[in-house]
Amino acid sequence: MAGGNRLVLDATLAARDGLRYTPAGIPALSLTLTHASLQPEAGGQRKVDLELAAVAFGPTAEALARIAPGSALCCEGFLARRYRTGTTLALHIERFESTANSSEGH
Repeated sequence: MAGGNRLVLDATLAARDGLRYTPAGIPALSLTLTHASLQPEAGGQRKVDLELAAVAFGPTAEALARIAPGSALCCEGFLARRYRTGTTLALHIERFESTANSSEGH
């Protein structure tokens, strides 16, 4: 099985649910990220405007639960199915940094 699945995304925290806990007692947070940029493609510029589901667990979830919607973030993690039997994707955030005040890294 191939192992390369890393994503780094500059995004805005558009919305987040309340902090919850898994049956094993691990903090979990579901959120929505938005991203807008111009990306080079085939010698031109492509306008990218997207919304992406994301989740975080453990200390990362607890830290993100304290971040206000509308905040700019740099998120790093991996992509996986949003639901075990579904086909849509979610970013599993393992680390993030507030880009408005880059002193907060998790």
